[in-house]
Amino acid sequence: MTAGKEVIGICGMGRMGTAMARRLSAFGFPLVVWSRKGVAMELASETHAEVALTPAALAHKADIIITSLIDDAAVEAVLEALLTTSLPGKLVVETSTVSPTLLKRFSGGIKAKGGSAIDAPISGGPELVIDGKAGLYIGGADIDFERFLPVAETLSDRIHHAGHLGTGAAAKIVNNMVLCGYWEVLREALLTGKRAGLSLDKMLDILMTSPGGTPALKTRAPRIRGEDRSVGFPVRGAVKDATLFASVADSFDVDTPAIDAALANYKACLESGNGDEDLAAMLRTALA
Repeated sequence: MTAGKEVIGICGMGRMGTAMARRLSAFGFPLVVWSRKGVAMELASETHAEVALTPAALAHKADIIITSLIDDAAVEAVLEALLTTSLPGKLVVETSTVSPTLLKRFSGGIKAKGGSAIDAPISGGPELVIDGKAGLYIGGADIDFERFLPVAETLSDRIHHAGHLGTGAAAKIVNNMVLCGYWEVLREALLTGKRAGLSLDKMLDILMTSPGGTPALKTRAPRIRGEDRSVGFPVRGAVKDATLFASVADSFDVDTPAIDAALANYKACLESGNGDEDLAAMLRTALA
């Protein structure tokens, strides 16, 4: 182990897990990684990471176990696998966008195995993780928050300890519901402006110098224009997340007309064959 740094295990080496591995490795954290689809040897070599064959094997090597997975089902499968082994002194950190109740359902089992858990979903794409500028919303006990803080401060310059276990996931959902609604309103506004005779470039120029020009819009403007076809967050991911947001809100009897409208348009974009494109495709295809 590198002096003063705990061994970090990452379960899930998709775009976000890979970005975390690169960032943490660059700052000297020893890594052990696992992925259902296998881990590219180039990435393992680049990050000096040990590759584990199972989540349980990863748990034996790691002090802090980070899960970064696509949805509730994937996270549940990994947490169930972790509970097949002992977890003495291990800290499980769930960073995916999932239901606020998910980790709470497993927390008793993790504690019984000797470990503890916090939810710490990440706000922002892989590029922000690589730059150490992602957001982190953390729910859990103070002692576990403090233990994770050196890792959190490596990944994020916007760290919020939201409260008890589950509140990190809830805070992420609140944040992303606002963004989801923003993209829907932006779609409606740009479509209205187009039909009123405004060009896309002129509308974006106006919006980006107005109170409506959020950092998210400024970042994605080249993608909306079609100048940049890189993918920060894919349409199919937006469909998954918006579905989750609507489900969580419904569980609290909250009506979500804006989220429902956004979800319908993301689904239409997905069904038109743009599921692997950046979520800006929802706007670009509407204006085509």
